[in-house]
Amino acid sequence: MFRSLALFLCLVLVSPSFSEGGRTPLRAKNGIVTSSSRLASAAGVEALKKGGNAVDAAVATAFALAVTWPSAGNIGGGGFLVYHGDDGHATTFDFREKAPIAATERMYLGLDGNVIDNSNHIGPLAIGVPGTVAGLYRAHQELGSLPWADLVAPAVKLAQDGIPITYALQTGFSRNSNRFSAYPSSAKTFFKADGSFYELGDTWYQPDLAHTLELIQRHGHDGFYSGENAERLAGFMAANGGLITEEDLARYQAVEREPIRGSYRGYEIVSMPPPSSGGVALVEMLNILEGYDLGAMGHNSAQYLHVLTEAMRRAYADRAEHLGDPDFNEGMPLERLMDKEYAATLRASIDMDKKSSSNPSRFAQAYESEETTHFSIVDKEGNMVSVTYTLEFGFGSGIVVEGGGYLLNNELGDFNAVPGVTNERGLIGTAANLVAPEKRPLSSMTPTIVAQHGKPVFAVGSPGGKTIINTTMQLILNVIDHDFNIAESVEAGRIHHQWLPDFTSMETNTLSPDTIRLYEERGHRLMDIGTQGAAMGVYHDRVEGLYLGAADSRRGDGAAVGY
Repeated sequence: MFRSLALFLCLVLVSPSFSEGGRTPLRAKNGIVTSSSRLASAAGVEALKKGGNAVDAAVATAFALAVTWPSAGNIGGGGFLVYHGDDGHATTFDFREKAPIAATERMYLGLDGNVIDNSNHIGPLAIGVPGTVAGLYRAHQELGSLPWADLVAPAVKLAQDGIPITYALQTGFSRNSNRFSAYPSSAKTFFKADGSFYELGDTWYQPDLAHTLELIQRHGHDGFYSGENAERLAGFMAANGGLITEEDLARYQAVEREPIRGSYRGYEIVSMPPPSSGGVALVEMLNILEGYDLGAMGHNSAQYLHVLTEAMRRAYADRAEHLGDPDFNEGMPLERLMDKEYAATLRASIDMDKKSSSNPSRFAQAYESEETTHFSIVDKEGNMVSVTYTLEFGFGSGIVVEGGGYLLNNELGDFNAVPGVTNERGLIGTAANLVAPEKRPLSSMTPTIVAQHGKPVFAVGSPGGKTIINTTMQLILNVIDHDFNIAESVEAGRIHHQWLPDFTSMETNTLSPDTIRLYEERGHRLMDIGTQGAAMGVYHDRVEGLYLGAADSRRGDGAAVGY
């Protein structure tokens, strides 16, 4: 029973190509997977060892995360995949969740025009049509090389044979116990048979999830979106007040999209297009910052943080005003937002001695959960994949499909719930991101690959809700402007500003008292938030002929695994 588990533990504990985080990167000759779970990273590396490419490893890693990292790893959520081959070919796959066909613009509002009982975030109405299985299958069909069934097999075995309860799993289960208790199917999954909590060292078995994964293993896309699973999911939704039907599932398709492309100091930025706001905002900010000598300012100096904050402030305001699902918003001004001349006008509006104002009469930022997960992969040929996917909140809706064993997302909370109402409390009601049938909500997920001369150099990304874009940007600046290695870049302290609320969040122990004083003298307000994100990165050192990888030590059971 424990044969599969023992195999994975042997790989990650005995192999010298393994790192749990720190400022020294893992170095490997043939490929690296960095993710929030050691067992999932190991599953990805096993695909590479069998001759698979970066996309094959991404499929194996993602499905394993659905078993080992249930707070964000998933088959009941959605996300984005960015691919850049060593041959120069780059593309993206959009598998963001969709609103059900029965969704309406005012579906969360009472007669007084206010959201009823936080229903856009809590409960069955917040659940979007899942996209993860469709996205992974579409990417595999286009770019994978190993048999699909072989890539799903490790996840099936992990679910069947059980995984050890780690500290991260134990605390996640206990902190969300009230949410799980509201649904018998969730309680059955996350509590022991006698109703008690799992403890460190216990083994956690997921037979219902194993069965669903077997359907996906045998039937691919159709194993989730039709037949037994579709009937089960639609029936569960109908019984619990949700909107997703078998027709919603049958109609869902992942979309291959042209990447967002920008440039920064001779490097090519390849990132995710809408409905992710990440790529556009990232390129806009980098264009603004390209006009400053950031290296001379010094990493996380007061002057450096000032110009970063002002770039963030402007890009996040544009994000709120213009961006949404491209299939529902014609004429989004993407080229203008990413134009270097436009960036020059924004740069000219920055006062080096004083912060700008964030006028609440323009646009605030709606809440977006930080409980996402990211993984980055490089294979033996130098091809790279950057994937960010999510359930929205940690453990998503907290609702497990009865008999299916998997959590459902609460992603529809990323829509603007109250049309036309925007205020400084963070409510936003702009038209581009209002609820509509089969529409994808706007996201901040920013899987990104940085290339040079058409070849991928490094892949990065992070969870963190609205902070994702700024975390990803700082990772890139750390490597290009400050000459950090990929591990130093991942571990370095970070800040975040999102236009409104008008304050800058900083990580604990990131800034010295002198830096804080000089920064605040420019009018900025600082708030200590503990930690920001959990970045994962891989880097191709072409001079040494090695691959470097780093898993953020901030959160989870993450690891870089290579061979």
